[in-house]
This record gives sequence, C-alpha cells and structure tokens, in this order.
Amino acid sequence: MLKDVQDRIIKLKRERDVCILAHSYMSEEICEVADFTGDSYALAVKARSVPQSTVLMCGVRFMAETVKLLAPDKRVILSNSDAGCPMAEQFGKDEILQLKKMYPDYAVVAYVNTTTQLKTVADVCVTSSSAVKICKNIPQKNILFIPDINLGSYVKARVPEKNFKLISGGCPTHAKIQKSDVLSAKSAHPDALFLVHPECRAEVVALADYVGSTSGIMDYAVKSDNKQFIIGTENAIVEHLQFRCPDKKFYPLSKDLICHNMKITTLYDVLNCVSGGGEQIIIDEATRIQAVKCIEKMIEYGG
Repeated sequence: MLKDVQDRIIKLKRERDVCILAHSYMSEEICEVADFTGDSYALAVKARSVPQSTVLMCGVRFMAETVKLLAPDKRVILSNSDAGCPMAEQFGKDEILQLKKMYPDYAVVAYVNTTTQLKTVADVCVTSSSAVKICKNIPQKNILFIPDINLGSYVKARVPEKNFKLISGGCPTHAKIQKSDVLSAKSAHPDALFLVHPECRAEVVALADYVGSTSGIMDYAVKSDNKQFIIGTENAIVEHLQFRCPDKKFYPLSKDLICHNMKITTLYDVLNCVSGGGEQIIIDEATRIQAVKCIEKMIEYGG
C-alpha cells in the first residue's frame, strides 16, 4: 500500500512538473519520493535552479516562504497548511522594530527560522551552520541575535570580539532537552559519540563530541569511523541515518525529540499536493524584495 502511494506520487510529480523538497525532519517514506532532501536554506537555494515550474516544500511554513523569497518565479506549495514553526512565530515584525529602537546601534541578525515579515526588518540572516562565520564577518560590532537564545549563546561564545544582545526565544523541541538526558544516554551507550544541534541548551551542547546543523550531524555520522552515535536533534535523523548506514547504530538522545509540526505532514498530504491540492505560498513583490535583502547579505558574508 505504501509503495503504491509512493509510485502514484512519483508519476504525478513528473506529469505535473513538480519538484518535491523534503526537510530532513520529514519521515523516511516522504524523503524517498523527494527530489532533494536537506536543511531549509539549502533546499531554498536548490529551488532556484530546478527546472520544474512548481516546488512542493515538505516542511513548515517559514521554509516554504524562504523558497518563494529565493525562487519568486516558481509556484510554491506548502505540504500542510497547519505546519508552522513555534520558534519562527515567537516574535513578529513590530516587536523587532521596538527592539531596534532600544538598541539602535545593533545589527539585527535573524536566524533563517523566522517569518518573512520579520526578515523585512533584519540586517542579515544566518543558518545554524553559518551563524558563527557571518557574525565574525559582518562589519557591525554590536549584534542583536534573534530568535534562538541557545544558538545565540553558542555563537556568542565563539565570537567574543562582538557584543551580543540575546532575547529569550528558541526551538521548544530542542530546548526541552536536559543535561540529565545526555548523561542517561551516555550511560546506556558508553561507546557512542554524542552529536548535537546548537539549538539545544548550553549545558547539553557542552557534552557533545560534535555540534552542528542537521546536515552537519548527518555528514559527520556517515563519514566517522565510529560505529555508535547518540543523535541530539529531531528523531527523524536517527531513522534516516540508520537507513544510510546499516552497519552503524544510532540512538535518540530522547524519545521526546519530536517536532510535531514536521510530523503533521503525511505521505497522503504529498499525494494531495501533487494531485493539485495544497496551499500556494503568495508573497507580494514589495515584501519579497525587502525580506530577501537579509538573505543576500547572508550569502555575501557567509558564502
């Protein structure tokens, strides 16, 4: 039954000129029918060069919006309208404008996990893998880092030459993981390396053998000679790595490392979208031009 649905999706996406992008937190059966999988920004960049006229983003809303910002000529579909991102929705444009008034000499550095409206008032955008490099490279000495306080703290510790203002936002899935979870996992799997996302608390990150983005974690695990790993990010990555490296063992840091917004998208949602359904992402051109500036700055300073 599952294979039948996947075959229908593959047939329809070819007939209807649809490119399927799947974030790495999607389930394995969705990633199997995708044209490309990876982190949100890498997928958005990929969307600019694909030949298909329609791009289906299997992820959350800000990811589909980022695709539209970078590929305005594409018809962009979000796989499930209810797939939001609590971190992206924590702060709005008006709140950031108020912070800019409070700290007028600070550059607003916005994590890519933010809304289009918020990006219109940011100076530069960053990803988890590029944040340290970009904060080092931007000319401003004072940085207002939004919205993830854990990623901001991680960057601040590695860029001591800059002054940082952090606000109390972040990813609720990563942030709820405690040091005790790490100690418990290490006790259960003493030979395993601990790989963690910098959206986790500082006390959790401090215990890691490797800290990096979702793609960075996967690349490290695949290339490492070690045979066991504790994965400190969304549990979908455990599943994907086990498929890619059947000779290795992967353990979730916690059974609670699950993003329910990611998991809301099903294979049947994908089928519905390639059949002509799904929500089309619309961004007016004036807003797009303003919002994409911080992404262009990210490319300039981060490569």
